[in-house]
Amino acid sequence: MTTVAQLAADPLWFPWRFDEAADAFQFRHLTRDDHARATFLTPEYLGLAPVEVAPRTALPATAQAPIHFIFHSAFCLSSVLARAFDLPGTAMGLKEPMLFNDLAGWQLRGAKGPQLAQAMEAGLALLARPFGPGEAIVVKPSNIANALIAGTLQLRPKARALLLHAPLPVYLGSITRKGLDGRLWVRDLLIKQMRQGLHDFGFGPDDYLGQSDLQVAAMGWLAQHRLFGRLAERLGDRVRTLNSDQITARPAEVMAALGDLFGIALDVPAVVAGPAFTRHSKHGTDFDAAARERERAAEAAHADEIGKVAIWAKNVAQTQGISMTLPNPLIR
Repeated sequence: MTTVAQLAADPLWFPWRFDEAADAFQFRHLTRDDHARATFLTPEYLGLAPVEVAPRTALPATAQAPIHFIFHSAFCLSSVLARAFDLPGTAMGLKEPMLFNDLAGWQLRGAKGPQLAQAMEAGLALLARPFGPGEAIVVKPSNIANALIAGTLQLRPKARALLLHAPLPVYLGSITRKGLDGRLWVRDLLIKQMRQGLHDFGFGPDDYLGQSDLQVAAMGWLAQHRLFGRLAERLGDRVRTLNSDQITARPAEVMAALGDLFGIALDVPAVVAGPAFTRHSKHGTDFDAAARERERAAEAAHADEIGKVAIWAKNVAQTQGISMTLPNPLIR
């Protein structure tokens, strides 16, 4: 049995889940290699393993590294950027820890503000433990946690964040490539976003029910895009925004600017030549800008639907006063 003090002190004991009923964290031992091999920090990629449990109120204070965030609206190369910060001696990138999903789910189930803030504060402290001397932490939560962005950055006033999105047609194309799973996913996201209060577009449940899968996908994208725009305007220099096409078109500029934003000194040529930018984040196969274009070629059968929905969504955005171009760009 590992003591609570040992769980709190050792970053290899990763905060795996938050149990709201017990007000406790579950910890799982993950090496740096475990993190590198996993696409996301979920059982799907890491399997099941024993956990240790510690009550939130029993956790002692821990060493804290600088912590920053990559928030995203899905299917926009966020995993590439998170993997690029797996740099021993410099930084550690954490890819979609389920802790954020647990807190987002608890919020959906009616968690009160102070309760949620206490759990989030403790969770952020655990995530911010340095993996090595002088290392910073870069966390990429799942996009279901986007409703928690404002609270997260309020609790960590020195943290900076990237708000990353794919252009709408690219996002819609990604949904079509995923077939039925993608179309079900966007409807599940819509339900959760509605409960998070992100869909005050004037559409009711019957309207959404009558929309096609890609229209629903577009509405989910718009909800996140509007949220990102409002956050960028409110938080100013603390956040930057990025179109994912720029990651493949201008990777060195993106990483140089992102290192500057986070205050992390990067060997940019080495990072861009490394596995984050040359291997597929989910399949491990060779991947570059040309491979990304080949992926998009699979969307040709849906081009007519994608084009029509993109035009429709832009009209919705115009009526709602949503700019399709976000403020505070990371690069120009």
